[in-house]
Amino acid sequence: MNANLKRGLLFAAVTLVLDQAAKLAMLVYLIEGFRPSVRVLPFFDLVVVWNYGVSFGIFNTGSSSAAHLFAGLAFAIVLGLVWWMRNAENGTVVVGLGLVVGGAIGNVVDRLRFGAVFDFLDFHVAGWHWPAFNVADSGITIGVALLFWDAFIGTRTALK
Repeated sequence: MNANLKRGLLFAAVTLVLDQAAKLAMLVYLIEGFRPSVRVLPFFDLVVVWNYGVSFGIFNTGSSSAAHLFAGLAFAIVLGLVWWMRNAENGTVVVGLGLVVGGAIGNVVDRLRFGAVFDFLDFHVAGWHWPAFNVADSGITIGVALLFWDAFIGTRTALK
């Protein structure tokens, strides 16, 4: 296994573990504690949202019937990203891909386990709410931002 793949898979594993640990903690705290939501700050709540769709609830059917289809699609994408990671030539791309892969796998675990993705972070301002999200979604977002950074702004430095 080459160094790029090892480094990327390490970022994927850390993202996956952090995501699943946070989801477990929030499931216990919110659901088993019978708390539908908890105000943390005036602009931030912990909530219980089951996302049956894809990113930001797109194609949300309200049922878990499409969970295996979405999980299979995500798995195929993850395989392509791991191949890209193995052949990447710089650290920004490797880290970005690792974060995306770890986040994608974290959400696939939810789909296979619950039939939906568990989202619990809710930011809002003046009645406007960003769609609830989780640690996996954050990893995916940061990873994609790193890929865009590398594509449009970053310098091309090879990993050693």
